[in-house]
Amino acid sequence: MKKEEIKELSTADLRERLDQMEKEYLQQKVNHAVSPLDNPAKITADRRMIARVKTELRARELKNQ
Repeated sequence: MKKEEIKELSTADLRERLDQMEKEYLQQKVNHAVSPLDNPAKITADRRMIARVKTELRARELKNQ
C-alpha cells in the first residue's frame, strides 16, 4: 500500500486496517522468535507501514480539531 492509497481510504477503514496489520506484525515477530522467517525484512516493512497509517490517522485527527 502506497501513501496515496492510504490517503484515499476513510478513517474507519484505516483503523480497521491498522488493527489487522498490528495483529499480523505481532504474529510475525513471535513466529520469527521461534523459527527464522524466510524474509525477515518483511517485519521491518510492516512496522513502517503501521507507522505510515498511524501518521495519517494522527494528521486527520489534528486537521479536524
